[in-house]
Amino acid sequence: MLQKLSNILQQNFPFLKEKKLLIAISGGIDSVVLTHLLSRLNFNISLAHCNFNLRGTESDLDTVFVKDLAKKLEIRCFTTSFETERIAKENKESTQIAARNLRYSWFQEIRQENNFDYILTAHHADDNLETFLINLIRGSGLDGFTGIPEINGNIIRLLLKFSREEIEVFAKEEKISWREDQSNTSTKYVRNKIRHNILPVLKEINPSLLDTFSKTLTHLQESTQIISDRVAAISKKVVLKENDIIKFRIDEIQQLSNPKAYVYQLLRAYNFTEFNDVYNLLSAQAGKQVFSKTHVILKDRDFLILSIREVASKETQELKFHISKNTAKITYPIHLAFEEVTAQKIQNKNTIYVSKESLKFPLIVRKWRNGDYFHPTGMQGKKKLSKYFKDEKLSLLEKNNTWLLCNNNDAIIWIINRRQDSRFKVKSDSEITKIYLK
Repeated sequence: MLQKLSNILQQNFPFLKEKKLLIAISGGIDSVVLTHLLSRLNFNISLAHCNFNLRGTESDLDTVFVKDLAKKLEIRCFTTSFETERIAKENKESTQIAARNLRYSWFQEIRQENNFDYILTAHHADDNLETFLINLIRGSGLDGFTGIPEINGNIIRLLLKFSREEIEVFAKEEKISWREDQSNTSTKYVRNKIRHNILPVLKEINPSLLDTFSKTLTHLQESTQIISDRVAAISKKVVLKENDIIKFRIDEIQQLSNPKAYVYQLLRAYNFTEFNDVYNLLSAQAGKQVFSKTHVILKDRDFLILSIREVASKETQELKFHISKNTAKITYPIHLAFEEVTAQKIQNKNTIYVSKESLKFPLIVRKWRNGDYFHPTGMQGKKKLSKYFKDEKLSLLEKNNTWLLCNNNDAIIWIINRRQDSRFKVKSDSEITKIYLK
């Protein structure tokens, strides 16, 4: 096993030799064997161990074992302790999910604070197969069937080419001791049910199961790459990016061979779960939206418009931001500058010139409300903002992102970056204030 790992390191991970490596170690056989192997190969390693306080004294003894191992091998060891069950309850998540989030977050903290280059975990081939079967049972897209990645950012898994049996044989031959986690024998968890009840049957049917599974993973990974290449090519026709907003051309999507599949591929990175609802936006009325935890996608006339979700209360939407007299600039909620000038220059959407005496302080910056109206420059009379937005063909997202500059009596001076109110235009004998977006 030592020689096999040495070959894998030379062929696939030659960059690790001179790096500082942090091994995530539980005290179980997999991570202990990984530690012994890399120690014998003279890699620069340290250990990181989490006590999740889930098994009473046994958890404490795991910590003692890991510290003793580090002392024996003369390597550095980091340990921490979590009240996992309490944290899981507070976050309304399973104990397993809470433990996973806690350990990976802590590993990254240790890595950053101590300048480690990579974090190593001891996932092996059987873990890979178990994860595949869990995803199969629960339902997954193709990515769920491509296996645990050997490299995921700064996390590396060196044992994915090794079976659980190989690891156990090596440990016994080399008289390596480890800690047994009795919870691994329980079928309380889905993974353990698969490990103890399903995999033995599958291996009985096919003794070479891990080898054939490895070949299947390779085929699936190759297929995934083909899909990625195709989606990248389609994106050039379908996707438009404007700052933090991404637009998808509805007509181009509808012309594809399988629009629903492409919608999933284009949007799967944005945490949507109800993809039928997202797909149905293609034929929905303008203004309809679907939300994920992080994003919102809006049906506009010709586009699906994706943006980061802003979770704001009604009170926040009603907030008014005041600008006192003699203020030169503001940076929140929008960047505006105020300047006294002697003449008007070219006016555009980013800049207006107003009669200084028409301004009544404090000025107000706010979002638009139903019933708002203004007197558009170049037009007679007043116009409701809702009608103006409709005529300008603004999407719901664009409307919601529009700010107004108002007098202290709430009269609109400027639909910022769009249109000035004629009541504040410069008169021939008036002093001039220039207001512009920074």
